[in-house]
Amino acid sequence: MASARRRCTIRRSRDFTASPALKGRATSFDIAYRAGVSQATVSRALRGSPLVSEQTRQKILAIAKELNYKVDKNASNLRRQHSVTLALLLFEDPTSDDSMINPFFLSMLGSITHACAKRGYDLLISFQQLSEDWHADYQDSHKADGLILLGYGDYLTARSRLEHLVDQGTHFVRWGAVVDDQRDVSIGCDNVQGGRAITEHLLAQGRRRIAYIGHASDHFPEFFDRYRGYCEALRAAGIEPRDTYLVDATDSTEVVGYNATVELLERGAPIDGLFCASDLLAMGAMRALTDRGLNVPAAVAVAGFDDIPMARFANPPLTTVAQDTKRAGELLVDTLLRMINGETVQSVLMPAQPVIRRSCGEDLPLPGRARP
Repeated sequence: MASARRRCTIRRSRDFTASPALKGRATSFDIAYRAGVSQATVSRALRGSPLVSEQTRQKILAIAKELNYKVDKNASNLRRQHSVTLALLLFEDPTSDDSMINPFFLSMLGSITHACAKRGYDLLISFQQLSEDWHADYQDSHKADGLILLGYGDYLTARSRLEHLVDQGTHFVRWGAVVDDQRDVSIGCDNVQGGRAITEHLLAQGRRRIAYIGHASDHFPEFFDRYRGYCEALRAAGIEPRDTYLVDATDSTEVVGYNATVELLERGAPIDGLFCASDLLAMGAMRALTDRGLNVPAAVAVAGFDDIPMARFANPPLTTVAQDTKRAGELLVDTLLRMINGETVQSVLMPAQPVIRRSCGEDLPLPGRARP
């Protein structure tokens, strides 16, 4: 018992009573002395652990900078068997160029990169290879401590792979719909609320024959939820959704939006409003309407979803639904780091925000909603 006490006393002495007179290179114990915290707290703060408060972390970082302290990442990684790296895996989406990256994810990519840098983590970016064992590809090989998944295509196809990751204990979080009885953790947008809100705006503009371009099944739950919100708003206004006003679109490109709108017009059903499940679909739709001699928004008001940067520069500027990509990136990183640190985490559904522009006949925000 006595020797155990001595060991404990010695450890506390190293944590809190390092000499204030530095000799040679500063250590984490010197930072702990200056900050009045334990060396373990310094270590957590320097690796961006969410277990340390932001105020304490900033204090420790300031002292580390003052002492010109440099983290030896190699030594730290060997001790903890961590790479201090997260892997961001992008799903290859059909695009009109060679990027194969949905432009919606580009702004989120910037947010994730900043969030990782702020927390002292490197970021490995790659396309998803859809191998049978992502766990071995990244976490088991120590390439990354955890995975962030952006996109996954057909959810019902991807679900077995996601559950495989869960079964293997892989630390991962995905951007996507929050689905009933899912076993993985996701950060997503309240697509039902967003679809309902933008349809309510179209109705408020006097539109009664509103069509929807997007997918409406469990295979693509984000699009399906936007369709559900659309249906809820119509029914609340006493309008029953009609199959003739629904055009299926699983891929989110301008060409698909163009062709879907042509198909809709060729059915002969008169429309005065159009809600597209993505901004890219909506931009293709506006081009198709213009080519057919229909003015946007005088003849047909058009709304999209995502608020990608080019939406405000469309002609006319596109009314849409914004998803907070900055906050989403931060939540993805923080949730994953908490998971890596053994904390209990859960899925998060973020609110959607309508952004009103001239494609719906006005360029002013609704009360309490965002200005474009």
